[in-house]
Amino acid sequence: MNKFEILEKFQITLLAIIIAVAIIFTAKVITSSVTHDGVTVTGSAYEIVKSDSGKLSFNISVQAKTKAQAHQIMKKQLAEVQKYLLSKGIKDVEIKNYNGYDVHKYNSVTGNYTNEVEFYRLSQPIEALSENVNLIKSLSLDIQNLINNGIDINETRTNYSYSGLAELKVKLLSLATKDAKNRAEAMLKANHNRVGKIQSINMGVFQITAVDSTDVSDMGINDTTTIDKKVTAVANVVFKIK
Repeated sequence: MNKFEILEKFQITLLAIIIAVAIIFTAKVITSSVTHDGVTVTGSAYEIVKSDSGKLSFNISVQAKTKAQAHQIMKKQLAEVQKYLLSKGIKDVEIKNYNGYDVHKYNSVTGNYTNEVEFYRLSQPIEALSENVNLIKSLSLDIQNLINNGIDINETRTNYSYSGLAELKVKLLSLATKDAKNRAEAMLKANHNRVGKIQSINMGVFQITAVDSTDVSDMGINDTTTIDKKVTAVANVVFKIK
């Protein structure tokens, strides 16, 4: 073997060593990168709950020539409304501060209101509350019948709430995080990787909607108009990859 053949063999051997080292180095870089990378996954969880309290808000309105007369009429009508609510099984009634104001006569010639008072209008807000949500629902459909007794009922509004919401939110956040981990495990299984510790977690807003609703909002939804509600929690989690 001459010196050229020896040199050529040496070069080939050296090149093989360089390639092998490069492959090993590259493998280490890739492995290190995968080990320190994280996977971001969104998990969610929901639960359907039934409201355990309800509130019916409404106003009764009267008008009379003078403020004194309006208050006298309101006193009688308010007693009648309270008697009606009690007959329906409503024992918790809140009488709010009333709103009253003068209504001035209108001059059709000038198109302006005059300084002369035509009548006084009085509006009395009332809230009927109960833990029996079905009773509140029934009342909301029936209360307009008071109009037949000469009582002006208007601006009815019904709200339902669930008292265990704070505890439920904690539970759902935990379940949403577990759901995120299950999703991460399914994603990494194909690559023969495993889910490591949580690197960061960001809890999304809660969506409290009607059971059959698909509405979502970046600000969150808090539905108070339905008895049955779906409470949904979302967690955005970054896991370390093993």
